Amino acid sequence: MGAGAPFAWSGRVITGWASGWGLVGRVGVRLDGAVDALAGRAAAALARVDVPWSVRWDELAAVVAELSAVVRAGSGASVARELVEVLVSAAQGGARRAALAGLVDRVLDLHAVACGGAPVDGRELAAWLLWLQTGFAEPPEVRLAAYASALGEDGLAFYRERAVARFERLPVIGFGETGRYDRERWALLRVMEELAEHTGDVDLQVVVLSKDLSSGWHYLQVATVLRDAGRSAEAVAWVERGLAATGGRGAATRLVDLGVDECLRAGWVRRAVGLRRRAFEAHPGWEGYARLRAVASSAGDWSAVCEEVLTGLVGVADEVLWQVVEAESAVPGGPPGWVGRLRAELVRRRGTGGS
Repeated sequence: MGAGAPFAWSGRVITGWASGWGLVGRVGVRLDGAVDALAGRAAAALARVDVPWSVRWDELAAVVAELSAVVRAGSGASVARELVEVLVSAAQGGARRAALAGLVDRVLDLHAVACGGAPVDGRELAAWLLWLQTGFAEPPEVRLAAYASALGEDGLAFYRERAVARFERLPVIGFGETGRYDRERWALLRVMEELAEHTGDVDLQVVVLSKDLSSGWHYLQVATVLRDAGRSAEAVAWVERGLAATGGRGAATRLVDLGVDECLRAGWVRRAVGLRRRAFEAHPGWEGYARLRAVASSAGDWSAVCEEVLTGLVGVADEVLWQVVEAESAVPGGPPGWVGRLRAELVRRRGTGGS
């Protein structure tokens, strides 16, 4: 039988190659009774070219309705699985992809219900669900919550182990790199995101997010997840990694803000001062100075920090330095000596036209 030919009946098995309706690969559907015939009817309807799509759609809808009745009666897991495979194969790149995707979602829901009401091998089910989501160019989305009871603890652990092992083999996209998101990466990313959401596992979220570190915003995402989980030390460590990677650009301001907030929350005041100081030294400006001043003042050593920082900086705009002088001159008890020296230098520059 050639490619694109209609399906042919061969005893109790339907065999055939993909027709113009997108059924990919060779199909073999057991017809061991009325229930098993449902998948065969769907495959035959998809392969027909002699009737309008509306007629074929009505037949597919009727098949799904009959499957629903079978599942309500307490069976149907095997035929639902076969029907999923037939529909997913047919949805690959075909003109009816969107319509078939809706049917796939419905049949997956029925399959999950049927599996939950019958004894199934959790590991075998886990392997099939992973294959379904990674074995096609346009895979369906599986909702793990619907399969929770059928998978059981052992099946879910097996699913996680296999998914993580495959995901960890993917290369990390480093800072400044353009990542290559091929079919496998997209599929595994979707699997891992759903798994992390279903389990609520913060470590899984970090594994997922840390595969793409192409910008400072990705470091910020990881740090935010850890902060929200109350894991301050790890959050600050990711902030520092992000600042080192970005060189103070891009998301650096947000990274520093998050890191400082977590340091102060944990009582690590000097570490917070260090973050603000490095941010100001990387991009000297009045706003950075004011933020550094606020944090260092809470540590009680602002005068020493300020003089040390300003003495070591080169190329700070005079406009910023005048703002510094004005702010420090307003301190109760009078400004420290270095403020007077800085003011005199700025006056001299203004008089000579220097900068």
